[in-house]
Amino acid sequence: MNAANVEGKHILITGGGSGIGAASAKILCERGALVGIADLNIDNATQLAQALTAEGGKAYAIAVDVTESQQVTAMFTGAMAQNDKIDVVINNAGIDHFPAPLTEVEDAMFMKNIQVNLAGVWYCMKNALNHMTRHGGGHIINIASVAGLRSAPMISAYSASKHGVIGLTKSAAVEYARANIRINAVCPSFVDTPMVQGVLSKLDERGQKSLVAANPMKRLGKPEEIANAIAWLCSDESSFMTGQSVVLDGGMLA
Repeated sequence: MNAANVEGKHILITGGGSGIGAASAKILCERGALVGIADLNIDNATQLAQALTAEGGKAYAIAVDVTESQQVTAMFTGAMAQNDKIDVVINNAGIDHFPAPLTEVEDAMFMKNIQVNLAGVWYCMKNALNHMTRHGGGHIINIASVAGLRSAPMISAYSASKHGVIGLTKSAAVEYARANIRINAVCPSFVDTPMVQGVLSKLDERGQKSLVAANPMKRLGKPEEIANAIAWLCSDESSFMTGQSVVLDGGMLA
């Protein structure tokens, strides 16, 4: 049996069409899981699912806007049509905002961060918990951020939403521990994803260098580095772990 074995598990990933979500889908598929790739961009999700299937994996695509509770419920219904038990739900869908002082962040952008990053996780967790309590257990993995564990000047709205995700993770983990449901968070720092590249493209050269060098390793994380940690959490090797925040930050918080 391979390390971090996920063979035969049914794993649903929101925001699975790009970045950390796509890297996770690829690794989990290669290790024998059935992977549901849910994304607002259904074209990205479909292309990835087709590519993984062509390589001999088991994957399917499903459209979702995590800010709409009815769409989240429909996503779970669609996933259960593929396999009636979902073992792991990875709440990865998220957005950020351009760095700016708090007073210059538009109210609408604050609300959008809360709707996608926090309410979206809330809707997914409610559906996952309802499903898992009926099916004997499971594991929820919420993708948070180091910005949910410390101050994050200039990205206050994003930071607030990620602090909220960690609060949900800890509270629900304790509530559902005896139901054989584990809930953990993954907290990356800056990772080389389309979202981070979008931020970099709006910064001047000095700003770009300072963002890349924000940790002692002086580089961005790779999506695969985060995905490997997620894959371990998806496996039964992490079976005594719940309510925790797994930090992958190149030493930023050390």
